[in-house]
Amino acid sequence: MSAWKILLTDGLEQNGQELLRQAAEVVNQPKITAEELLVVAKEYDALIVRGRTKVVPAVFEAAGDRLKVVGRAGVGVDNIDLNAARAHNVIVVNSPIATTVAVAELTLGLMLAVSREIPRADATMKAGQWIKKELEGVELYGKTLGVIGFGRIGASVGTRASAFGMKILGYDPLIPADEIRRRGGEPVSLDELYARADMITLHIPLTSESRSLLNADAFAKMKDGVRLVCAARGGVIDEAALLAALESGKVAAAGLDVFMAEPPGLIPLVAHPRVVCTPHVGAQTVEAQERAAQDIASEVLAALRGDALRWRVA
Repeated sequence: MSAWKILLTDGLEQNGQELLRQAAEVVNQPKITAEELLVVAKEYDALIVRGRTKVVPAVFEAAGDRLKVVGRAGVGVDNIDLNAARAHNVIVVNSPIATTVAVAELTLGLMLAVSREIPRADATMKAGQWIKKELEGVELYGKTLGVIGFGRIGASVGTRASAFGMKILGYDPLIPADEIRRRGGEPVSLDELYARADMITLHIPLTSESRSLLNADAFAKMKDGVRLVCAARGGVIDEAALLAALESGKVAAAGLDVFMAEPPGLIPLVAHPRVVCTPHVGAQTVEAQERAAQDIASEVLAALRGDALRWRVA
């Protein structure tokens, strides 16, 4: 048995744990606190986290020379300080393809929900009401969908939306226009996307450049009555600006799976009657979690062995 020791701080599906235990000692502490992590970090060769655990500079400092790799079971690595990882020669890997289908399908679900008022229809039925005449929605067919971020998830949403008869616009400064076309989208500038889209969906990470990308100026450039969906990262939308756009009617409805602060509590945006909310469940399917566990376990072990890596981010 290898002398490697791996700490799971946010849990991991059994298939991933079993793969890790074939090569290392695995400790599962899904409720470990930030303070407790600082105390024990020096005992481990690898950490595997999800979104709850914040791997801040102090964690790398506390770990000393033993920590070799941090694995993120999922896509976003904004909870891991990548500069601190590099400074301490710690590899960071993620599992970027495991949740693609799950997030894309939730996005389509939110698109349908905000177009046909499905949550309101269900809630009123359960309250013994029959408000059929109030529930006149709009169709996806024939509408133009603007996809901000045309990577794996954004392109997958585009493919699925095309099956509904939607026209797909794609904006992504990191992907060449020919590749956006190959993936089924019409490459456009951000301003053109705002001007033409009947519905907009975001599939971008939270960075200094993308923070509050959708702000008051952006909303002003959009069509009146645009619908908005976001299952990417909280913070890419200025929530105060979105609330104002909903109140003015500029935005007809919004479907949100992510928020600037999570959990957000019953803030005005969450309580708004034309907002459909879910509690950051984009990746929460049985299949996606099993894929993520398998992928991150394999990648972390590869990093410990010094093998070639598929998904190194730092």
